[in-house]
Amino acid sequence: MKPSQLNTAIKTLVNIMQPVFIWGPPGVGKSRIVAQTAQQLGIKLIDIRTVLLDPVDLRGLPHIDENHRVCWSPPDFLPKEGSGILFLDELNAAPPLVQAACYQLILDRKLGEYQLPEDWSIIAAGNREADRSVTHRMSSALANRFVHLNFDVNLEDWLTWAKQNNLSEEVTAFLKFRPALLHAFDPQKNEKAFPAPRSWEFVSRILSSRPDKDLEFELISGTVGEGAAAEFSGFARVFRNLPDPDMLLISPETSKVPEDPATLYAVCEALAGKASKQNMSQVVTYANRLPPEYSVLLVRDAVKADNEVVNTDAFNEWAAVYSDVLI
Repeated sequence: MKPSQLNTAIKTLVNIMQPVFIWGPPGVGKSRIVAQTAQQLGIKLIDIRTVLLDPVDLRGLPHIDENHRVCWSPPDFLPKEGSGILFLDELNAAPPLVQAACYQLILDRKLGEYQLPEDWSIIAAGNREADRSVTHRMSSALANRFVHLNFDVNLEDWLTWAKQNNLSEEVTAFLKFRPALLHAFDPQKNEKAFPAPRSWEFVSRILSSRPDKDLEFELISGTVGEGAAAEFSGFARVFRNLPDPDMLLISPETSKVPEDPATLYAVCEALAGKASKQNMSQVVTYANRLPPEYSVLLVRDAVKADNEVVNTDAFNEWAAVYSDVLI
């Protein structure tokens, strides 16, 4: 299930207070999508890392009341009022006794004397056993308390998120050119660094800090692995040496059209970012000189950059030619 679908599914299940477990490989953004969903719904989020808990941490501590009976004081991290999402992250990485302590909370919305407020829903997440992460097998008793959803990486969804969060154009352009490297995790390899959505966000942050050129490759290699870093660094050199997109817009009829695929991707990304209603005629003029697949790439990205360009004569004329491939 791609992130946009998962977001909609979570909202549906939150509305009916149905506990849900999100499965996915490391680094794909499971925690982030839960936080994003809570923000969109305008409700609170309490993020509990269950792997850090002992069983008694959930039940709380005993005390003797005025009637000389032993009562339990629930932990202060459990909600007492309002509405929100109680997020049990890395639940299947928690020891079995901690998982067992969650049984009653997840199904009955109670934990000893504690009662989960009516408008709070429960979401859990964890890595898959096949990913060779630190996990404990989830018992059938606990698994049966959830609706289980699988998180699948999707480039288009990630690019939309990347644009909203102002990630580096070098990173987004590269991943359009090499989409397989958005997430390239092999559980059979004991790699400390590998390409993943979270890793590419780190790369964008590294680039924004303007590191020394002598250190840049090492920093990126330590984030996404040596192979992906080598490909990205080669692409980044091309991207940084592109002609000024403003100059392409001044003379779209005569500006050079690259032959190298990586350079074509980079040019399309840079030019699309400049697209507007005022210059769409120039963008389309240049797009018409490109190979068809790159022409479509450029205009689609231009529409994403400024949706108003669809109301221009230039776009409509281009769309008439490419109507069979433009969706």
